Amino acid sequence: MRAEVGVLRQAAALGINYGQVGNNLPPPPQVVQLLSSLRIGKVRIYDVNPQVLSAFAGTGIELIVTVPDDLVPGMAASASQALQWLTAGVRPYFPATRVTGIAVGNEVFTGDDEQLKASLVPAMRNLHAALAQLGMDAYVRVSTANSLAVLATSYPPSQGVFTQAAAPYMAQLLRFLVDTSAPFWINAYPYFAYKDDPTKVSLDYALSNPSHVGAVDPYTHLQYTSMLYAQVDAVTFAAARLGYGNVPVHVSETGWPSKGDANEAGATVENARQYNRNLLMRQISGEGTPLRPKLRLEVYLFALFNEDMKPGPTSERNYGLYQPDMSMVYNVGLNQQATMSAASLSLATSPASRRDVRKDFAGLCLVTSLAILLITQALLL
Repeated sequence: MRAEVGVLRQAAALGINYGQVGNNLPPPPQVVQLLSSLRIGKVRIYDVNPQVLSAFAGTGIELIVTVPDDLVPGMAASASQALQWLTAGVRPYFPATRVTGIAVGNEVFTGDDEQLKASLVPAMRNLHAALAQLGMDAYVRVSTANSLAVLATSYPPSQGVFTQAAAPYMAQLLRFLVDTSAPFWINAYPYFAYKDDPTKVSLDYALSNPSHVGAVDPYTHLQYTSMLYAQVDAVTFAAARLGYGNVPVHVSETGWPSKGDANEAGATVENARQYNRNLLMRQISGEGTPLRPKLRLEVYLFALFNEDMKPGPTSERNYGLYQPDMSMVYNVGLNQQATMSAASLSLATSPASRRDVRKDFAGLCLVTSLAILLITQALLL
């Protein structure tokens, strides 16, 4: 465990998702002890579990809580319902428990419930008004976690654009985020891109390995060594096309499974270890994306534990850094000296063959448009 603790102590602002879809997970007080020992400073949960909220009291750990999808339409229709939820579920624990964010729904805009989509931003506005009524709006931000599927194009990053179906909702969401100084949250998983086409997608690029050549956006000439960071910049470009290029983009979920079914390419312990290790190293160095190099990217890893009751393929139950008995699923492989700087840490490269990922962009090199240049210049200011 020492190796993992060493790097996490260097990444105090790192976030992690603490899911609870399991029948064998440790009690919340033990989980909080683990998180505190690792000096993880930010945690996201998927409800307002009273036992969890109580356990985090006095720890100083920042907590994002979640409004489930089924409550969103009611909150949109009634400001009093938003106030009631906040008063009953969050206010009793605040500020001893440092709730700093509320995620309203999860990946709503890529679902098929049109009423839910139309209700999301109105619910967020009512919830923000309730926070203001209780004097909490200066401390708690309201946003929603989006799937990367809200983008019609994400590759190369400068071509990022929202889908036609999502764009009207995105304009409303981005306006709200600007009005309330809240971030845009994206759930981004390079693993899925690799799994879907392992013969064409570079494993090194998907794993954010810094040792490979990297991908160059032909329009901006920015170089990317991380697919995740490229995906984030694609969201920033998409928001800029709607006139909201200054909204910060944070990664609310990202991770890599350590185990999968036969058709789930790349779901291995080694790849999971490498992916999370690379992100931890970038966190230590305070690295931003190529488009926003001076703005450290806020990342929440998924997930703290393997969760045995999650439905779907085997990978869904194997994203955790830890087993439910609190033993490590894998060691992230860093040296044991907790005071070591990022520059002195030795990075192991992926055993997969290297490939110049710039070839992946070759077919997309069109004539550089004035619009792309203007957007890039504005975003880099």
